Amino acid sequence: MNNIRRKLLGTVGAALIAAGMTSGVAFAQGQPIKIGMSMPQTGGLGGGGQAALVALRMWVDDVNAKGGLLGRKVEFIAYDDQSNPANTPGIYTKLLDVDKVDLLIAPYATVPTAPIMPLVKQRGKLLMGNFSFQVNQTVKHDMWFNNAPWNDADGWSKGFFEAGQKAGGKTIAFLASDQEFSQNLANGAREIVKKLGLKKVYDQNYPPTTTDFSSVIRSIRAAKPDMVFVASYPNDSVAIVRAVNEIGLGSQVVIFGGAMVGLQFTPIMENLGSLLNGIVNYHTYVPGMKFPGIDDFFNRYSVKAAEAKVDPLGYYLPPFNYAIGQMLEQAINATKSIDDRKLADYLRKNEMQTIVGPVRFDANGERANQRLVTIQFRDIQDKNLAQFKGTGKQVILHPAGDKNGEFITPYSAARKAK
Repeated sequence: MNNIRRKLLGTVGAALIAAGMTSGVAFAQGQPIKIGMSMPQTGGLGGGGQAALVALRMWVDDVNAKGGLLGRKVEFIAYDDQSNPANTPGIYTKLLDVDKVDLLIAPYATVPTAPIMPLVKQRGKLLMGNFSFQVNQTVKHDMWFNNAPWNDADGWSKGFFEAGQKAGGKTIAFLASDQEFSQNLANGAREIVKKLGLKKVYDQNYPPTTTDFSSVIRSIRAAKPDMVFVASYPNDSVAIVRAVNEIGLGSQVVIFGGAMVGLQFTPIMENLGSLLNGIVNYHTYVPGMKFPGIDDFFNRYSVKAAEAKVDPLGYYLPPFNYAIGQMLEQAINATKSIDDRKLADYLRKNEMQTIVGPVRFDANGERANQRLVTIQFRDIQDKNLAQFKGTGKQVILHPAGDKNGEFITPYSAARKAK
């Protein structure tokens, strides 16, 4: 564990954050309230994890500037799990047994979170989820609350399938990483496809270590699907987009994308540039969506992100990680307690007010009022970071309440930037 015990003293790139050193604030007598987690700061999920930590540290600074929680300073401890799920059980055992943290936040993403679910349930600890997908489906921990704006596969894929069918799509190809997140999502999407009466003409899982997708894309092209649904992680998403642009999917494809994680990260969007054009994918926030306090958050985040040299826009994970802190803050202030069970009961029964809008939870600790958007990349230019700050580049197709543009199809036409 020595390689994950290095302290982070004011930067986000190392393994340990000890935040909450606000000066000039008088705290009540007593030990700090310790909040602990692991977060991928290196590896395939590291870019997103580093940006999320900036937002969490912002919340810690904000709450400590107001006098902390219950008059006690908040101390935040985070270890780098290196995007490796094998590391997370040991980290959370250390957080509980050595660091003696009071409250836990899950690591970013499904794969690193899944291995800690039995441990957290056994210990009877509240766990604030962090953009996982259905990790509580079998464990059924009654003190799990996921910050993500989605709930089930329907929320992820409904906008994609509706757009594809309206464009005349009748056949579909599936491509999914062979790990828990992608399989949970792809399996749910496969069931939806059955109900919609779409015909599968290609269905392939690939090892998470895959780097060359050229043969896979050629196979998809040979199958001649109308729709291509992909469930992938960041590194895979980049490689798949590059292979698709190099080889092509065929003129008959009306829609391509779906559940490609990573295409929401600013460095990836900037790197891929015009290769993104035409892709229809899920997103959590794009410019133009309005929530109370969101503009102020991004104004402050952009300064902190520049200092930390992380995702400068931070549209994907950061606001939802700040919202984790807001939800804990509201529950603690309302119950006057840091007891896990009392906090869980409050979170389950009450609507939380956050910078990503009101949040309500269902019986499984997932979003009861999910708000996941389906967007189409449009008219993206190469080497132009500023373009992603405005509207019109990530056009919202679904849901109707957020829609701000029409779907351009087929995919070959939508790929052409102005």
